Amino acid sequence: MLLKDEVEMLRRITLFSGLPPAKLKLLAFTSDRVMYSMGEDLFHQGDIGDAAYVILSGNADVLVSTPNGQLKVAEVEQNSIVGEIAILCNTPHTATVKTTTPLEALRIRKDDFLKLLADFPEMAVEIMRVLADRLSQTTSELTEARSRAQRAEA
Repeated sequence: MLLKDEVEMLRRITLFSGLPPAKLKLLAFTSDRVMYSMGEDLFHQGDIGDAAYVILSGNADVLVSTPNGQLKVAEVEQNSIVGEIAILCNTPHTATVKTTTPLEALRIRKDDFLKLLADFPEMAVEIMRVLADRLSQTTSELTEARSRAQRAEA
């Protein structure tokens, strides 16, 4: 894939869609293209977050460790980003991301990602929207799961 193709892929990510072409080129240039086979992990729950990943092609599951094993909480696919929470919150990854197909991604290093946020505050607002949507969805799913568990106990 050529640099111009990577720039076009980044433009499709809602998070980056408002960035000027020159910044998208710089982001694509400073990012690393990484390839994963089916069944490989991009990162593990508990690892320190050092990069975010823009999915160029392929799919992966987002898995959270529970006492009963790993629980799939989401899927990621082309034009999505993962790993940004650990970078933003300066905390370990909250989940493991495991590929379900061969996957190609752009790995954006933490320092480059944070510099981009400092240069473009509107991007930080978009990240807050994405994270708020995820939190809302997770809260709804937990509420539903709790209701099912209570009904099963009754």
